[in-house]
Amino acid sequence: MKIISWNVNGLRACMKKGFADFFEKSDADIFAIQETKMQENQKDFAFPGYFEYWNSAERKGYSGTLIYTKEKPLEVIYGIDGKYNDEGRIITLKYPEFYFVTAYVPNSQQELKRLDYRMKFDDDFRNYLIDLDKKLPVIICGDLNVAHKEIDLKNPKSNERNAGFTIEERTKFQMLLDSGFIDTFRYLYPDTIKYTWWSYMFNARKNNAGWRIDYFLLSERLKGKLKDSIIYNDIFGSDHCPVGLEIY
Repeated sequence: MKIISWNVNGLRACMKKGFADFFEKSDADIFAIQETKMQENQKDFAFPGYFEYWNSAERKGYSGTLIYTKEKPLEVIYGIDGKYNDEGRIITLKYPEFYFVTAYVPNSQQELKRLDYRMKFDDDFRNYLIDLDKKLPVIICGDLNVAHKEIDLKNPKSNERNAGFTIEERTKFQMLLDSGFIDTFRYLYPDTIKYTWWSYMFNARKNNAGWRIDYFLLSERLKGKLKDSIIYNDIFGSDHCPVGLEIY
């Protein structure tokens, strides 16, 4: 089984930069998208052979998630107990053998003005995943907006109080892993330096001054099914690159 996740930073914009070519070539069983920045009724594209599930933000041109899947799920859940749908942050699909969750985790923003909101989201999200995991194993993907360890960004020292690398965010991420989940890329490649996001400023991508903030996580009991966790850092079209998961 092959799954792809990509923060496209605007799906309509990414469509003009090769999204459809990558989508079709990847031939993923499930393709999850974050930061669609659009409503479903604004689309002028289609991908035959896939069911699609949108969670768009109320504010147009902002946030939003979307999942394309070849297999129709048993159930689709938006948000967490109805929360976070105003920004279209989370979609969950239930299949016979697992839950699949994609998330676009809120950014704490400059001067950490949204850090408190982010902390509440992290707690709610972790508790939600723990509850799912009690029923079926869980596959989680998306832009989780945190670089977990120093190896996960180019300049850790100068970013210690910046959004995405605060001790608060990193601690919450560790708490999530400690709740029974694995970071698939770091599990397979403990010493590999690869990034998934680069600022549009300072030629960051050209200089590979990036952050690894896009993830695939798995319930611990699925790690025996893990085949590969991939960072497609040669694919352009967004300030993020796609990430992939292959499981047996």
